[in-house]
Amino acid sequence: MALISLEEMTAKKIPPETFSLFALGFRPFYLLAALFGAIAVPAWALVWSGVLTTPIPGMWWHAHEMIFGFAAAVIVGFLFTAGKAWTGQPTPTGSRLAALAGLWLAGRLAMAFSDGTWVALVDVAFLPTCAAIFVGVLLRAKSRVNYFIGGLLTTLGLLNLVFHLARLDVIALDPMTVLHAALALIVLLETIIAGRVVPNFTASAIRGVRQWRNKRVDLAAIALTGLALALWAGEVGSWGGFAGRTLAAGLAVVAAALQIARTLGWNTWATRSNPLLWILHLSHLWIPVGLLLLAATEWQFLPRSAGVHALAIGATGGLIIGMITRTALGHTGRWLVAGPVETTAYVLVHCAALARVLTLAVIPVAAKAGVHLAATLWCVAFLLYFWRYRPFLMRARADGKPG
Repeated sequence: MALISLEEMTAKKIPPETFSLFALGFRPFYLLAALFGAIAVPAWALVWSGVLTTPIPGMWWHAHEMIFGFAAAVIVGFLFTAGKAWTGQPTPTGSRLAALAGLWLAGRLAMAFSDGTWVALVDVAFLPTCAAIFVGVLLRAKSRVNYFIGGLLTTLGLLNLVFHLARLDVIALDPMTVLHAALALIVLLETIIAGRVVPNFTASAIRGVRQWRNKRVDLAAIALTGLALALWAGEVGSWGGFAGRTLAAGLAVVAAALQIARTLGWNTWATRSNPLLWILHLSHLWIPVGLLLLAATEWQFLPRSAGVHALAIGATGGLIIGMITRTALGHTGRWLVAGPVETTAYVLVHCAALARVLTLAVIPVAAKAGVHLAATLWCVAFLLYFWRYRPFLMRARADGKPG
């Protein structure tokens, strides 16, 4: 029988109705990201159709807001929560966390309704501030194994600055190139974190599950994925001629093969009856799919958007909906079980990815319908999350513990 410490016996439980939105980093940022994602994607579909307008070119706004708005909020919420678990050091809570959430929100409003230098200043401030806090946590704990994650978060903040400098014509650079580089960085972060947690989650949930893991394959898959994405974002194929296209496409294909072997080695099939697991496996498999589509792009068989949306909706959107349900359940003291609402949201996100990618790659005449269908499916998925998890995220943990 497990022993219960005196501290646990005497600790005062937090009443379940206590307002706790700012008790830990994941709470406000997951909730805000879900609501923003449910609004921003349908809004983009209307912008794309000419119904709405944005202060900056619509394509720039859409890509920027999904990367530096939606995805960045989830990344920060996750890292502030995981960082505390990794290091034992406190991360922002209470008024500090509320101020950071307010800063993120100010950036979204500024980007939606105005333009100019002041908008850039407001929007750029969020990520460097969060990176400085997170790096400080790692340094205090001397968590050297995680320093590179702090570096990636800092780099993401720098890319946002470069985007604004490019769109304001301060530097001669295509803003879309910067946005592609930011997406590449996020995908790289995803495959690194997934390699840590997904096989462990699987082994913990399925007793006796057989898995194949190889450190060299992991490192090669991550390194070649990063290099292939860097060559794609840098448009090496467009200015490198035949040699450049061959190099970029070849690396993408090899990276995809390694990622497929790596993911299936975690025993994806064994997770088929556990939605909380298969969402992570299936979403990670969109990374090699995206790499293969980018390889086809290098050979001018497909438009860039096919690979971009495989990575942005399938991989990034899928991993996000999977992680923000799993970590929210765990950190609010609930059972790690995905019910009908979560499972429906998972399916909708992957259907959105299929709708967007297949209409681009296979039935281009249906591309317009694909945009609206994907936007609708995505919107419903994240509205379901917002509806289901708002009470969990705003109130105290079910077990009465802090956090």
